[in-house]
Amino acid sequence: MVQKVSPEGEFTTCIVSRVSDANWQIELALIEANASYKTCQIDLFNKPEWYASKVNPIGKVPAVTYGGPDVDPEDPSPLSTKITESRVILEFLADLYPDSGLLPKDPVQRAKVRWFIDATNKHIEDPFYAFIRGRGSYEHVLKGIEFIQGLLEDGTDFAVGDHYTIADAAISPYLARLKIVTENDAGKFPVGMGYKLGEELKGPKFAKFTKYVERMVERPSWKQTNNEEAVIAFFKKIFSERVQ
Repeated sequence: MVQKVSPEGEFTTCIVSRVSDANWQIELALIEANASYKTCQIDLFNKPEWYASKVNPIGKVPAVTYGGPDVDPEDPSPLSTKITESRVILEFLADLYPDSGLLPKDPVQRAKVRWFIDATNKHIEDPFYAFIRGRGSYEHVLKGIEFIQGLLEDGTDFAVGDHYTIADAAISPYLARLKIVTENDAGKFPVGMGYKLGEELKGPKFAKFTKYVERMVERPSWKQTNNEEAVIAFFKKIFSERVQ
């Protein structure tokens, strides 16, 4: 859970889980917006009772409560507004911090950010998780990465334009998971396929994508919030059954 004060003085609480991709997206955006906040993690598989009754009846994380008095994060005020779904929260934070650059002011660039996020979900998240669950091929992962690489513009360090946006926040968790899989061979795919994927990505064909990943890894927001050891342990636990 993240508690911070918005520029208007309204209190905001963002509920996060240590190993969730969507939750990490929100923390990255908060840091890149230079927001002052507190963090309190909840167990993704053993959520406290107050979460469903006071925040999100569906039980999904992340969620944000905005407004109301400054209260204990585990006792959200009924006066606050509850906001769910990571993409909605990302755009909410961009609106809350308009000078942060999380969303460009130019409408064309804003559309490009939204398109990049949509492409990330379709071409990175879906084939990547199918692969690590043993239900998809690493070739499909490579095709998705190639598609995303084609969206990366020359002469900039970021996904869209010349500033860090919610597009970068949205893709970063998947870049981190990809790094874990290719360096640790962690997944339900046949043994060695994670390493093979990593070797493919080292080739010149994916140089632009690889350099983009390297830039994201070096950002202070990434280093401050990356829970790599916890995710590695989580992956090894849920993907303990392997095809030899």
